[in-house]
Parts: sequence; C-alpha cells; structure tokens
Amino acid sequence: MIESEQAVAILGALAHETRLAVFRTLVRAGEPVPAGALLHEVDVPATTLSFHLKALKEAGVVSCRREGRSLLYAADMSTMGGLLRFLTEDCCRGLTKK
Repeated sequence: MIESEQAVAILGALAHETRLAVFRTLVRAGEPVPAGALLHEVDVPATTLSFHLKALKEAGVVSCRREGRSLLYAADMSTMGGLLRFLTEDCCRGLTKK
C-alpha cells in the first residue's frame, strides 16, 4: 500500500520531462528494455539517462535487472497501480459503485 510520503516521491520523480518520457517509453514497450535502446528513444546523453533512471528506480516506478552485459529496465506497474489507488482512494466521498 502506498503511503503519502511514497506518493510524493513517485510524483516528484515523474515531474520531469525526461523522466516522464523514459517511464512512458517503458510502459509502451510492455517488457524490459535495454538501456541502449532507451538512449535512442529519449535522445539524451548516457550520463543524463543514467541520472534519470536512478531517480525513477529510487521512487520505485522502474526496476532494473542485469542480463549478461546489458541492464534491462521496466516500468513497475504494480507501484503505479498502488499510486493510482492512493490518489483515487477517497474519490467521490466513497459514493462510487465497486
């Protein structure tokens, strides 16, 4: 369950044009993407991409795993689902049908 502090961290991480572009690219891919492919998609220098990926990983919206010599990144949809539940938890004062 997402708490207020984590929600702020996630929203803060996504509140940057490059990080949002990276996250959206990973969501569209629907599977882990090598860092090199992300470089071409978002068109930023490697050090810039690394900086933004670190912020997204720390916020918990992106995961990373090593496969051989490659780092593969993926959007963490369970975290995003938790954020959406947190943001809409009290929607319509609880009057919506479930």
